[in-house]
This record gives sequence, structure tokens and C-alpha cells, in this order.
Amino acid sequence: MSNSIVQVAIAILYQNDKFLMQLRDDIPNIVYPGHWGLFGGHLEPGETPDIAVKRELLEEISYTPPNLIEFGCYPDEKAIRYIYYAPLTVELNQLVLLEGWDMDFLTIDNIEQGIYYSQKAQGIYPLVSTAQKILLDFIDKISNA
Repeated sequence: MSNSIVQVAIAILYQNDKFLMQLRDDIPNIVYPGHWGLFGGHLEPGETPDIAVKRELLEEISYTPPNLIEFGCYPDEKAIRYIYYAPLTVELNQLVLLEGWDMDFLTIDNIEQGIYYSQKAQGIYPLVSTAQKILLDFIDKISNA
């Protein structure tokens, strides 16, 4: 296994003060199994973050936002995370979950609590701590704009 830093592109999709999150599969060989995270994923070789985030959304939920806006970059010792945001312009039941265990809209209170119940998985699962921080930063920025 390589120790190189991975690059990922992630989308904050929101609708009516709620944020779309993915319950990651609960399998041990993935990063953050059984945690709520944001949709997105690794950049392919030669791919830009803005192309990667659109590709990942199409692969994961069959959705292409009309306009993604760059929010920021969150680097750490494991990954460089390029963050984008856009309003979700379709209803939840119009999305097709192709990757992950479940998806749902979380409220600001859910995000602050750091846990959320999945009806499909029949349990309470934690949020990925980085995703929680990114969302709280985003919520803080839009509430102070």
C-alpha cells in the first residue's frame, strides 16, 4: 500500500437547509465503513477536481448539478479534499443510489450531533469527522454571508 497523499473531490448538496449525505458501505476494506459522508471520490490520473466531482456524482447517484461552486480545499496528512457545493435541484426519490448503503438529508442539528439514524440500515451511524467539519464550516460561512 502506498503512503502517497490521495486527492479527492467532494460535493456538498443541499436543499431547504438540509444536506445530502451517503451512508458508506459497512465493509472493512474501505475508508470510514459504516459512516455518513459526502458524495465524491478520488481524482483519476490527469483529472481536474471539478471534472472528478461531476463524474463521481454521476457514478454514485446518477446526478449532475447544473452549477457546482468551489468552496475550499481541506488538506491533511492523508488526503487533499477539494470541496464544491450546489443546491440539489431534484427530489431525493429521483436520485439513484449506486454506491453506498443509504442516503438521506441531514439537518444542521443532525450534523452538529455527529450521528444519524438510517432507516435502510436500521441503526445509528457516525458522521465522518472530516465531513462533519466541512459541513459545519460551510453552514457557518453561509449563515454569516
